[in-house]
This record gives sequence, structure tokens and C-alpha cells, in this order.
Amino acid sequence: MKLHILGICGTFMGGLAAIAKAAGHEVTGCDANVYPPMSNQLRALGIDLTEGWDAAQLRTVARDADVFVIGNVVSRGNPLMEAILDAGRPYISGPQWLYENVLAQRWVLAVAGTHGKTTTTAMLAWILECAGLAPGFLIGGAPVDFPVSARLTDSAFFVIEADEYDTAFFDKRSKFVHYRPRTAIFNNLEYDHADIFADLASIETQFHHLVRMVPPHGRIVANGGDDAIARVLARGCWSEVERFGLAEVRGTGPGWTIAANGEILLGGAPQGVLSFGQAGRHNQLNALAALAAARHVGVPVGHGLEALARFSGVRRRLEKRGEVRGITIYDDFAHHPTAITASLEALRRTVGGSRIVAVLEPRSNTMKLGAMKDALPGSLERADRVFCYDANLGWDVAGALAPLGAKATVIAELPALVEAIASQARPGDHVLVMSNGGFGGIHEKLLARLAD
Repeated sequence: MKLHILGICGTFMGGLAAIAKAAGHEVTGCDANVYPPMSNQLRALGIDLTEGWDAAQLRTVARDADVFVIGNVVSRGNPLMEAILDAGRPYISGPQWLYENVLAQRWVLAVAGTHGKTTTTAMLAWILECAGLAPGFLIGGAPVDFPVSARLTDSAFFVIEADEYDTAFFDKRSKFVHYRPRTAIFNNLEYDHADIFADLASIETQFHHLVRMVPPHGRIVANGGDDAIARVLARGCWSEVERFGLAEVRGTGPGWTIAANGEILLGGAPQGVLSFGQAGRHNQLNALAALAAARHVGVPVGHGLEALARFSGVRRRLEKRGEVRGITIYDDFAHHPTAITASLEALRRTVGGSRIVAVLEPRSNTMKLGAMKDALPGSLERADRVFCYDANLGWDVAGALAPLGAKATVIAELPALVEAIASQARPGDHVLVMSNGGFGGIHEKLLARLAD
């Protein structure tokens, strides 16, 4: 089968392309912007990429495509999509194609939640890998322990990051409802994606659609301390449920708990101690969920703990990018107030009383709409100095950060932002750059400027 994938350079669609190629399909694709690293990965697989949405692709690279796989970046009015519709050519969403052609015959382990999906998915895939199960996987980021973010194997198991974002312009259900997992992790649930969800209740409904698809002897591994997840499960649940949580937080019941020192209990019985290189209590929770899910497919907790002791993490999660003159620059994907808080807390645990300089680009659709602006000051409180890049935002960032007083600076030009940070940074500082995009290469720019 020949596939032409629209939106191929996105993390999910690029992973799908790699999996389709490994399955023996001929794959081509296009995107608005074809750029590294995904473009390099795909071309290395022999996948022909076209930049843009020109309808002429129907007469050239995609003229003999058997099906067009449509990413959720594509909307009505897209020239190529309109031509596909006019010509009556067959099309399908990425998640549906993945289920029908890859996941349907496998034991799917899906990781869902507002925060921590990528890290937990990478942890779970790594645990299964170390247990000799050689899982297939699709991770929405770059795991350090694997050379790729997506792969297809002969294993009966497939680990997937289960995103609640919508499927396609013609299917507004969350992507994860297509995966039909036998094991599902619900890490946490907060309001996000303000561009497609009106409120938290509408996201909870999508999560309950997923609950309805887990078979009776399947298992939901649920954060017992999360009120929104509790509401989702209270609407009806027909499968096994194991709850997990922090030892000091009520709601876990006889499930899994983890103490600050890493000690793990299941039903009150000691299971071992988690010792690994990932900072923060949120990462301890991620690990606990991964251990519980792996146990569902037969991996003993002790084996999981051994694997996590060798887990190297995911790029762009408190990733150290360099150090110049005693000033350390980190890259982090945080873009929601809760994630910003967790990243700053984790870094604070690591660096103690050293000064933390937070640099934020409010780039997500939710941030651009200003839906989380009132929560921003509180999320940045743990930083000693805050810089915020407010280019192309339609709301008053300076006003929103006013509660932080003089420690917050808002700048709309990237060169000026780099100069301001470099001029105020001093030896011993830890500069945490947070964005869900490339942020104009600010990390390299900062390192170069500091070196000067």
C-alpha cells in the first residue's frame, strides 16, 4: 500500500510514517514546514517529503497513493485536502490508520494525562525493553535510551503516548479513543487545549470514552489523588483499576504509593526502592505508573526498578544544554502552569539554594489564548528571576506577571531577550528555558552570548 501523509513532520505523524515504512508500506508525505530533526529522520528512512500543501501533489508525488493519511494539523481550506475531497480520493486519520494496521492485533499499553505522558511512555517502553519484551512504541518526544521515537517490532506489546487532542478535522474525538488499550495509564487531568475544549468537563468526557473501551480484564492504572480522574471513573468503569499516588496524598487506598525517599508499597507491602536520575516528585509518580502498567503484562516490580535505575530520560525534560562561566542552561518542554511548577520544583531540589532564572515562551494554543494567564505568577514563584517572551500574544503578559514584581521582565524581541538574560546571569545560576517549541534557538544563542 502507498500512503501519502499530510502533516508528516509532526511528532505523532512522523512516528506513524516510520512505523508504516517498517511495516512494508511505501510512504511519502508533506507538511507546511519540512525541517530537522524529523525531516532528517524521515529522509534517512527513504521517505520522500514535499514542503507545502500544493494540490499539484495529486498529479506528482501522490498521484498513485492508495490512501491519504490526514494529521490534525490539516483543516478545511487546505488546498491539498480540498483537492483530495473533490477528487473523491480515499483518506483516513492517522490514529485510525494506526489502529487498523498496527494496533488491532497487539496488547496496547496507552499512557494518557495532561502532564508526563512522554516521560511515562518512555519509561514504560524501556521497562518492557529491559524485560526482553521488545515492544513496539510511539513516543511523542525523543527518548534518550532509544535511537528513535517510534518503532515496529514483532512483539505482542505496543506502548503508545495517548494524546487527548482531536483526531482530525473530520473526527473531533480525542486521538486516544482509537487505540483501544488493554492497559491504560491515567496520569493526571487538568484543563488544557483551550482551542478545542470548552472546559475541563469536556475533556473528562473524552477520557470516559477511553474508559468505555478498556476490556473487562484490561486494567486502568489511575492517579488516586486526582479529582478529575476520580470523576471520570465514577461515571462508570467496567475493567480492573489500580490506583497510585504519593504516600502523603489521600485517595490511593490499597494501591501503589511512593514516599519521598523512593520507597514503594503495593497494598501496604514493600516492593522496593526507586533510585534513578530523574528529578522531582512528578517523575516519581510517572515511574510508579510505569511500574504498575508493566506489572500488568508480567514484568516483576524488581525488574522494573532495575530498568528505571538505567533510564536516561527524554530530551527537552530538564535537559542540560551547556554550561558557560559557571552558568548552566537547561531546555524544558513545560508550557502549562502545572508543568512549569513541577519543572521549577524539580530543579530546585537539584540545585538547592542556587539562583534559578526562568525563561518562558507562552507558545501553546492554550497560552496564546490567555486561558492560563492568571495561574502564571504562582507557577513561577520558585524562580529567583523571570524572563518572558511575549511576541505575537494577544494579551497583556506584563500585567499578568505584575504580582511577581521587579523579578519579572517581559521582552518581545528575541535578540533583546538574549542580551537581557546574559547581562544579568552570573556564575552559579541555573537558567531554565521553557517552551513547547524551538524558541528561536535561544539555548544556543544564550550559550554563544555567555561565551563572549
